[in-house]
Amino acid sequence: MKVKKYMAPSMAEAMKRIREELGSDAIILSSKAVYIGGFLGLFKKRNIEIIAAIDPVSQPNQMVTKQKTKKLPVKQEISSNSTVTQEGNNESADLLKELEGLKDMIKTIQIASERHYPGKLQKIKDYLTEQEVDVQLRSQIMDELLGKWFALKQQSTDEEVQGWLEEALFEVLEKAQNGKPGLQKKYINIVGPTGVGKTTTLAKVAAETMLRHGKKVAFITTDTYRIAAIDQLMTYAKILNVPIEVAYNLEDLKKATERFSHYDFVFIDTAGRNFRNPQYVKDLSEIIDFTDEMETYLVLSLTSKQKDMEDIYRQFASIPIKQIIFTKADETSTFGAIFNFIHAHKLGAAYITNGQNVPDDIEKATSSQLLKTAFGAKKYERSS
Repeated sequence: MKVKKYMAPSMAEAMKRIREELGSDAIILSSKAVYIGGFLGLFKKRNIEIIAAIDPVSQPNQMVTKQKTKKLPVKQEISSNSTVTQEGNNESADLLKELEGLKDMIKTIQIASERHYPGKLQKIKDYLTEQEVDVQLRSQIMDELLGKWFALKQQSTDEEVQGWLEEALFEVLEKAQNGKPGLQKKYINIVGPTGVGKTTTLAKVAAETMLRHGKKVAFITTDTYRIAAIDQLMTYAKILNVPIEVAYNLEDLKKATERFSHYDFVFIDTAGRNFRNPQYVKDLSEIIDFTDEMETYLVLSLTSKQKDMEDIYRQFASIPIKQIIFTKADETSTFGAIFNFIHAHKLGAAYITNGQNVPDDIEKATSSQLLKTAFGAKKYERSS
């Protein structure tokens, strides 16, 4: 094995150096806070001291000592049980003492090299892997948890370790604004590919705006590629008793916006394929200013693959996306995409849906609600 001591101003910096020098399979043997410098015992700087190790199996050459040891006097024998009696052997005695102290650590390394993390943390890593959390984000979270694990001398319970994970994921979510849909502009544009529940989601948001906030709303659909989509939105309009216009072209859309000029909000259901055409976006922007008059929400299904979500996001990159709406939370048991997407793009979620019922089955996607969705029925008393 190769064991090395690191000193850094923060755990993150220490982990970075360890990964660069020893690789991602390195194991943390111990960590503690140390204070150095200062004047007359004051103003000392806090640093993190970490002892890390790497399994030599994959890197046998690293076992070779880079520094030559001092030549010992003739007939001196060094072993774990020997007693050093000759002059000039203090350094050797210290070395033997350190090696003796590392005996238990070696056992830890052997176990950890097979499982990569101590038992309780391995369960967390397995969970994140099963949830399809991105490798980079997963490593970042595990580094943070590993630091806490050794800082507390490996005495933490399963519940405490679970709490660390929830705190780490909560911090990821809090880097974006979640659960606070603006609805500050007149036109609410709902975009997304076919099959993600876009039309149903539009109806849910409109119903909440009308029933809970007393606003006057209307519908416009430009998704004329699918007759079923028009019929579906017309049904919702009838149930909610709100007007609807079908815009087959830009001229129809212009007339519809004029008709609904005195309404508080106009919800627009669009065909996802339109936004592949730059000319369509250009023409539409001549009628409605995407920046000053419209808020656009991108609908992503949690049943989609991560790569598909990224492709969809790029497809709609020609218009400003305010927030994401995650749908079909009830149709999957894998929620890593929520954390991956928010972490990668720093783009918050406005709503999350978990069924077909209108106006129910929709929640504001606060960070606490997203955590609750990912961890099941567990309650979170966080404000976000």
